[in-house]
Amino acid sequence: MAVIAAAHHYDTQARNHFDAGSKLPYGPKETGALSDALPGAALFLGTWGYASLIGSNAGKGEAWNMLEAGGLSFITAYSLKYIVRRQGPADTTSPNQWFKSGGASFPSEHTTAAFAVGTVLAESGNPEFRWVRRVIGYGVGFGTAYLRMKHNAHWLSDTVAGAALGAASAHFVMNRSAQREEEEGTEMSLVPVQGGVMFAFSTNLPN
Repeated sequence: MAVIAAAHHYDTQARNHFDAGSKLPYGPKETGALSDALPGAALFLGTWGYASLIGSNAGKGEAWNMLEAGGLSFITAYSLKYIVRRQGPADTTSPNQWFKSGGASFPSEHTTAAFAVGTVLAESGNPEFRWVRRVIGYGVGFGTAYLRMKHNAHWLSDTVAGAALGAASAHFVMNRSAQREEEEGTEMSLVPVQGGVMFAFSTNLPN
């Protein structure tokens, strides 16, 4: 929340940077709704396609986590937009227009979904390639946020809130996936013995 508040302080400066030279009162009309979603989509499709090509169940599981995290975060962001109803930089010069009719700027759903997908890539897989994964995963997230501001679709704080929501959704999905894997290795059973039955419990212990 503190980071979002700090970003809100610089909303106007960030908007003026991207809209410098514009002759329109509110800057250029919002653009890029479809093209700005392509980096995150390409990351998911690339992960799924490569996992399918080499027959990696772990890779397919990672792609499924991307899809689940992206969907969960997108739905959450979309719901928040219509509760907060903040006007975007293409509608007003003031970043403080909250709860206004037609407002749908906070948070940025593109940035939210991109960070959800990117965080799964960054924090999954072989630790040996963690830095490469983080550069690519978080790079897609930051790149999407940059494009949304460049295309006059969102304030800086919209993208910061989207990044936080996307990353949190990704960690939630990954933690739940790891928990499911642990539970799959747990078994309970009743074993017949002389004079009755014995309750048996087995689980996989970490190395």
